[in-house]
Amino acid sequence: MGTLTFASPRVSSAEVEKRAWGVRRKREKDGKKMIIHLWSYLYRHVFRFWIKWILRQLTGKCELQRICDGSKKSAERTLKIEHSLESSKSKVLQSAVHAPEDEVKKYVALIMKEKKIDTQKDTGFSLKLQMCLLQITGYKKLYLDVEDLRKCPYNASNEGHEKQLIELWNLLMPHEKLKARITKQWCDIGFQGDDPKTDFRGMGMLGLVNLLYFSKHYTHEARQILTRSNNPKLGYSYAIVGINLTEMAYSLLKNGALKTYFYNLVPSIAQMDHFHRFYCYLAYEFDKFWFEEEPESIMYFNQYREKFHEIIKRRLQDYEVVLAL
Repeated sequence: MGTLTFASPRVSSAEVEKRAWGVRRKREKDGKKMIIHLWSYLYRHVFRFWIKWILRQLTGKCELQRICDGSKKSAERTLKIEHSLESSKSKVLQSAVHAPEDEVKKYVALIMKEKKIDTQKDTGFSLKLQMCLLQITGYKKLYLDVEDLRKCPYNASNEGHEKQLIELWNLLMPHEKLKARITKQWCDIGFQGDDPKTDFRGMGMLGLVNLLYFSKHYTHEARQILTRSNNPKLGYSYAIVGINLTEMAYSLLKNGALKTYFYNLVPSIAQMDHFHRFYCYLAYEFDKFWFEEEPESIMYFNQYREKFHEIIKRRLQDYEVVLAL
């Protein structure tokens, strides 16, 4: 019986070289990652302790005091304080970042006792640390509040939910009455079908509350953007894009990227109102970005959304960033 033979695919020398280059690049990246991980481990577990000890002997101050003295009142100070507390081997310092608002003063006293800080010599330290802890604990609480609202599904049987949805229509379309609760008119403000409740599945009530907040507090801008979103060439679905931007704001809050924004904007505890304001900033800036970029089609939305996302993330890396309409 004859045997089947298969010809080996021919590979050009250029393709071989390209593959070899790819393998070398991967090995280089893996090598760099290993070095970074090793250095990070050695710094956290060996060098950091001795560097801190030496600086304390030279300055007579602990790391927290040096941060408060060397950083001005901004996100930079609070972020460094937060990192120092989280990196500490002391359980008291580690748990301070999770202190509830009504226990912040208690933790400030515990930290000062743990670090043997003389209040007579460093009179301003306790207040600075207290403000940082309030910002840190406020951010964590805000995330939980936002998460709760996101997990709350839109319920057509809930009178409060329905009232907010109708209010959104009336704010955006003051001269056109809604003919029915379920109607194709919803597409006029950028929903996908005749019942908007299906569009809130991903972000729950958070998506609706953000849209409504923008329409209430920046009515002129919201109506202007809605009009622009109906552009025959560069138009997009206003409400759907708004819900998408809510997801962007939520993800930035969740991964900690919004800390610079909140730590600069709010001197103590951040509130839900501050999160809604950030959404408004995104809605306004995205519309401007979209028309400046002039995409060929709405089919490229995800590509341009990611580009906009990267722009916002870069802005948030600035210690002194303040984003507002």
